[in-house]
Formats: sequence, structure tokens, C-alpha cells
Amino acid sequence: MLTNAEFYRVSKRGHLVKVIRERYLRDDIETGLDQPLPDEASKISKIVNGPHFLIPDTNVLLHQMDILEDERVKFCIITQTVLEEVRGRSITVYKRIRDLIRNKSKAFFVYINEFSSFTYVERLPGESVNDRNDRAIRKAAIYYHQLIKEKRLPVHVLLLTDDRKNLELATSDGILAFTTREYVNSIEGCPEIKDKLSLHDQPSSLDEILNEKNRVCFPEHLPLSEVQRRVKTGALLQGKFQTSRDNYLEGVVMVQSESKYDQVLVHGYRNLNRVVHEDIVAIEVLPKSQWRKPSNMIVTETEEEDELTEVIDEPTAPLMDESDLLPTGRIVGIIKRSWRMYCGVMQKSSLSESVKHIFVPSERRIPKIRIETRQAAALANQRIVVAIDAWPRSSLYPQGHIVRALGDVADKATENEVILLEHEIPHHEFSQAVLDCLPKLPWTISPEELARREDLRHVDICSVDPPGCTDIDDALHCKRLPNGNFESGVHIADVTHFVQPGLAMDKEASERGTTVYLVDRRIDMLPELLSSNLCSLRENEDRFAFSVIWEMDDDANVITTRFCKSIIRSKASLTYGQAQMMMDDAARSDALAVSLRNLNYLAKKLKLKRAENGALTLASAQVRFELDSETHDPIDVQNKELGESNYLVEEFMLLANVSVAAKIHEHFPESACLRRHPTPAPSNFDPVIKAAKSMGFDIDVSTSRLLAQSLDAADTPAMPYFNTLLRILTTRCMTQAVYFCGGTIPYAEFKHYGLAAPIYTHFTSPIRRYADVMVHRFLAAAVYHEEIYPALLDKKLIQSVCQNLNHRHRMGQYAGRASVKLHTILLFRGKEVEEEAYIMFVKKNAIQAMVPRIGLEGTVFVEDKKGRSPFVFNEEEFTLTAGDVKLRSFDRVRIRIAVDSSNQQHQKLDIKLVEPKVPGWNVDSQVPAKKLKTDSA
Repeated sequence: MLTNAEFYRVSKRGHLVKVIRERYLRDDIETGLDQPLPDEASKISKIVNGPHFLIPDTNVLLHQMDILEDERVKFCIITQTVLEEVRGRSITVYKRIRDLIRNKSKAFFVYINEFSSFTYVERLPGESVNDRNDRAIRKAAIYYHQLIKEKRLPVHVLLLTDDRKNLELATSDGILAFTTREYVNSIEGCPEIKDKLSLHDQPSSLDEILNEKNRVCFPEHLPLSEVQRRVKTGALLQGKFQTSRDNYLEGVVMVQSESKYDQVLVHGYRNLNRVVHEDIVAIEVLPKSQWRKPSNMIVTETEEEDELTEVIDEPTAPLMDESDLLPTGRIVGIIKRSWRMYCGVMQKSSLSESVKHIFVPSERRIPKIRIETRQAAALANQRIVVAIDAWPRSSLYPQGHIVRALGDVADKATENEVILLEHEIPHHEFSQAVLDCLPKLPWTISPEELARREDLRHVDICSVDPPGCTDIDDALHCKRLPNGNFESGVHIADVTHFVQPGLAMDKEASERGTTVYLVDRRIDMLPELLSSNLCSLRENEDRFAFSVIWEMDDDANVITTRFCKSIIRSKASLTYGQAQMMMDDAARSDALAVSLRNLNYLAKKLKLKRAENGALTLASAQVRFELDSETHDPIDVQNKELGESNYLVEEFMLLANVSVAAKIHEHFPESACLRRHPTPAPSNFDPVIKAAKSMGFDIDVSTSRLLAQSLDAADTPAMPYFNTLLRILTTRCMTQAVYFCGGTIPYAEFKHYGLAAPIYTHFTSPIRRYADVMVHRFLAAAVYHEEIYPALLDKKLIQSVCQNLNHRHRMGQYAGRASVKLHTILLFRGKEVEEEAYIMFVKKNAIQAMVPRIGLEGTVFVEDKKGRSPFVFNEEEFTLTAGDVKLRSFDRVRIRIAVDSSNQQHQKLDIKLVEPKVPGWNVDSQVPAKKLKTDSA
């Protein structure tokens, strides 16, 4: 059967175009009724007498996915109409429903109703698309009811809809139909599933309606159509909102629409107007008289806070320098919500019989959420996951529902799970489809593969990695040539030999994007058989590699570069410490020691060349925990020390990445996967410039080379840690490096600012980064080792993958830092430790202090819970003064570190000032030590 659909659309040139689409309707579309049917064991609801299928409509999928994902809910028929609507409205929900459909234990079946002659419906004149789709879903439900009756099957069909009109029409058509709430409330003995109900459809009580009329906390949002119109005219700006980490009542909108402003500051409840971190918003810029500078306060939410306090919106004190002011605005509309699931704890209501409670997220940039549960006692000391449903104007907090409980608060396994969920790290077990892509054991090298590769097993190659590393991506070698030059090589695990494009393992790796390293565990991008075995360049084992080999002169000038697929046999898997000892041991003259010394000699030359070109040498706090061998709990922590062996590896990895970037861009200028580091705006460096100025140093940020020279010059023997602190501050002023597709921006914007490289990519870590997997495929095609496949030439697809990789890479870094924070709390629990620290930042009510010995940075508040403080804040100098004591950036102080366990649900580091002494304020030192003097005194 053939049917036509006619509609009109506007072309890019503004012309009205008539479109006619033919649709072939069939009468043999599968219904799933020949598969295992619901039985008595699957009967969970008392609302229907017997086993049944569920047919949910679109709104149920969009708002009640947590119900459908519950293990008790099975045997659902998802119509094509619903699936296509969901895909167009929420790609996140679409992926979740696709996962349920693939899960055979859930027994979800997709019925292609839009191509069935029995269920296809034409859109009627004047009928909205939504009404037509609802009618199509109802017709599918009627068809299933008729089929079941004809086949005399012992099951029912139940339509789930939260649309009142659709429910009424379904009932009038004789369809067994209920709302999700009615269905779930009929499930007996499962109170936890009721907590998963979204509140989006819950009618307000009379008291709530009256309360809403009397209490309006926030201005009304503009309609989306009005927002889009005003953004187009320039009356409003569009951008992504980022909540401040120091002040939950403040943030900036990173402007995405055309504007003279890069970012706009938003401050106070009413101006924030129900925004949540990372929402896409419309913002109205306020008059210049209302512009302000970011708050100098560190503000955290109090335990009890249920009304808007006027102190939040107090005006900024008059400023001497108006250049410090930021454009300030108010949010007038939400263009796109970026809500996700949030981990945290429940703050139980003081009313013993109440079912309404407050959820406190782990991420302090997320507001508290109102939830309902009848399991308050059971969830009191649990980490739970909550989803936001709505945020009405009458509520200080958004409304949400519980998705699931994770485990006990302070349990390390639970806290690790929180870290992974909060940072959206895929950490599920690899599917059978992925495992089926692995090579069979025992693995051997075929004669055909040996013939295609350059045999380098005779070369003295070794790897240099951190202790305990099992996913060895890279190895190196260097030897003298007869002509006096050096042959240097970087050999990278040939992951793409095992990970073929388009297969399940490739898709999984692309989605994961990166291996994530926590303190006590690793979440692999690839299955362990590859990451720690067949791809890992282990010593004395034959392994496939992709090699970059240079001929270099004594000044580290590259004479020639060649790329080849190879077979190598690493002679040693060294740690950085072992490599350093080998280089330093004058008695050793074996081939490996000579190779390492040659590499180190050239690395120093390469580093000097990069510095002359303007490459930056920055710093960041990196720590290493010593873990108990049985419990894996931390027993000590220390700052990572980097030696020449670290820089040796770094320089040759950088050289390989630059060489490969130039090669793949030469062959694939429109689609090559590259990496760039955008030049930071000069204003980004204001904190560094001001901090250095306070110590008498000028920082020139006009170019990366001048910045590097300024940092080198900013050194003083009286403060040996000052230069390191300044470089740490500079690191935090940088923009983030990002992956991108070569054809999406001009070549002039390819530059990697920090490395002073005109073009750059990632090639050297394909076991743990999917970007490197892509780059290996580009390089293989460029050197004619592999045939090009269409996806590598799809610029839009490559850019889409790059965007996911940027997100995964960023989240992986944040997860690693969160793991360090967790283990720091575990380490200091039950202890009080005094350490020397340096002041990084001075705020009105706190100082940020860095402890060099252990790489810890923490907040030392200088006021009590009532806001009283002996210190006076100088906004011009950024100093805190109490009597004869003045605290400023880079001062040395002594602090006491402990863990505040007064609230078991919110354990945190408690850092107090020991020295310098302020009468009536400091805690007493518990260790004998000389009186500490500030370095600036």
C-alpha cells in the first residue's frame, strides 16, 4: 500500500518548497507477540487483572524514564511514533530507551507502527502534530488489543499516558489507560519505586495553589519564542551559565551570541532566576550603573535556608577602579535545560510525619532540591541519586524525585561511585558485543602481518612510565648513525590493529573517550586484554607498534622523518626512577643506558628550542598517595617530584605529536583530528599580573614568549616557592586545550598556545585516548598503510566525535581531582596535622592556602559562623589585617588540617590558622616549632 505525505518548507534562500514523500505501508510488520509473553511472575500492578504489556506515550518516556528503567517494569511496547518524537526532543532519553530495548531481560519491543497498514494514521486538516501522534499511539494500542483477542492470548494491553486529554480519548475508545502515577501507586510492597515518580504531572493542593499566589520568589521566564526573537535583534544575549565554585549565588554567562561581551556576571537569587549550572540561558545586560565585580566572599549554602535573604542582593561597595567592573545582567529565560542526575544526601524534614524533604547535592554548584519519599528513615545516611522535574516560581528550590540509593555515606566504594556518576564517567562492564571483538587466545603474529610491517625487534627499545603502569602506550630508542647523526624513535602501541572502525568495541571506545584514573582504580577505555596485555608494550614480548623515526643532528634539528607500522620487542619496562638511575650511573655503558643518555641530551635541546619559540613551563599540584596493600586506603601522600627522565619522555612525545599533526593535516586538511590551545584573553591573566605586581614583578602577557620570560624573571631567593606558586596561578588562567576537526576553523587558529606549536595533535596514547585512535587511522591512510574509509572524510562526524572527546577528557580530569580530594579526607580522618603552607588567594572571609609538601590546597576561613572576624579586608590590596598581622598572597603560614565529622553526611577538611598569631583567633600549635615569619615581612 502506498500513501503520500505533502508539506511545505522554506529553503535556505527563503523560497517556499513543496515536498512530497511516499510511504509504503506493509501488513507484515512484526508485533513481538510471537516472543515470550508476560506471565504471572511479571504481574506487579493491581490496577489490571493479570499479566500485561505497557504501551507508554512520549511524555511518559520523557519524564518517567526512571520508572521504566526499574528492574520490576518489563514487557513494554515502544511505538515508532514515540521513539521518533523522543529522539527529536531529548537525545539523552533516546539513548536510555535504546539501552532498555537492547536489554533482553527487559523485554522491550519496538513496533514500527508508522509503516503498518493496520496502524498508520494520516494527519487530519487542522490537527496538530502532537494530536496526530497521540492518535497514532492510541490506534496502535487498539490494534494490539484486537490481535491479543483474536489470538486468545492470556495478556492485556495497558496504555500509559500523563496527558489528560490523551487519557480521556483513550478511555472513550475503550482502551485500558492510566497515568504513570496511578499505575505505580497500584504496585504493592515496593515503596522505593514510588519515590522515582517525576513530579512534573502532580497536581498542586489547594494550600499550594494559594501559597503560590501569595509567594512568588522569582520573575516569570519569557516564552521561548519571545526569547528567540529578542536574541535575534540583540536585545538579549544567549550563553551557557557557569556557577561560581566559591559562591553558589553568583556565576557568569559565557556569551555564545554575537556581542561585545564575552561574559556577563549574574549575582543574587532573583537575577539568577532558577538557573542551574550549565543551562543555556537568555540574559539581559543591566545598565552600567548596576555593573559590579565578582564577590570576594566564599559563600556556601546553610543547612536551613527557606527564604530569600536581602543580604544576597546588597549592592557592591563603590570601587576606585571601574576597570574591575564586569558587565552584569539578569536571566530572563531558559533556552535549554542541562539537568542531569545528581548525587548527594537527604536533609530530613524536622516534621516527623512529613514526606517532603530536601536533597543536598554533592556538587556545591547545584541548588538543593525538594523531594518526596516515605523512606526517610532508611535513606537518612545513604548517598542517593535525584533527578530534577521542575522549578516553579513559588519555590526557592527545584522539585525532583529519587532515582536510586547508592550506599552508605563515607563508604569508599559508594563515594567512588558518586565521583563516577557526578562526572558522567561510563563505567559499566563491557558488553558481550564488545568482548566478541577481542582476538582469540593464544594470540600469535601471522606471516602476512609480519610481511606488512617493519621488523624493529633488534633495536634497543625501552619504555619509561610511572610505577605500577600496565597500560604501556609508548617506547623509545636512540642510537648514533654512521654519519654522526642520531636516529631517534618513538614507538606507539598499534591499537587500531585490534580496534576496527565501526564495530562494537570501536563505538564503545568512542563513547568512553578516555581512560579515567582515580587514586585507587582505573576505568579503562578498552577491555583489559588489550589495555594491559596485547596492546601494552611489555618488555620481552613481541608487540605491534606505529613508529615515528627521525634522523637528528647534534643540535636536535630534524633532518628526516618517517612513519611506519612495525613490530618491536621492548628490552625493558622502566619506571622514571629506574631510568634516571640508569642515566646517572657512570659505570653503565650498555646499549639501553647509552640510548637513554642520548635521548636525554636531545630532549634538553628540544626543550630549549620550544622555550625560544615561546613555550610555557607551568606548574600544578600533583600528588601521589601510598595505599594500604589490602584495604587500598591511603596511608601517606606526597607531592610528585619530576626528574629529567620525565622531561625526556615528554619532549619526544611532543615531537611525535607535532610531526604526526603536520603529516595528517597535509593529507586530510578538511577532516584531520587535531588539538589546539586557544590564546587566552589578556583579562584572564589579571590575577597573575596583580599577584606578581604586589611582589614587585611585572608580567607581560602580550605573547607566550614574553609571558615565559616574565615568569622566568619573577624569582626571589627570599621566597623559594614563589615562582612555583606564580606558575600554578598562571596555569589556572589558561583556556582549555580542545580537539577539533581541521576543516572547521582557519589554519591561523590551529596554534597550541602553551606549547608554542603551530599545529598539534594527540598520537602517543591510543590505549587510553580515543583521539589518538582516530589519529592513528588518519596517519595509516596518509602513509598508505591502510585504506581510507568514508567516516574519516566526514567533517561533521569528526567534529561531533571531537566534541564528545573534549567533554569526556574534561570530566575525566575533574573525576581524578575529586578522587584526590576523597582520599585526602580519608587520610586525615581522625588525625590533626600541622603543615607549612603558602597563601594563594585572599578573600574577604577566607584565604586559599597551598601545602607544597603534599600538594593540598584548602580554604581557611577567617570568620566564625556568625560572620565575626578580627580581620579587615582591603579590597584594593587584597589583604587581610588584624592588628600587626597582615595576610597577603604568597605569605607563608602554618595551618592545622583535620576532618570535620560533625555532620557525617558532609565530612570535609577543617583547616585552621596556627601562625601567624592573632590573639583570640588562632588554634594553638601542637608540635614544637620555631615561630613562623611571613616571607613578605
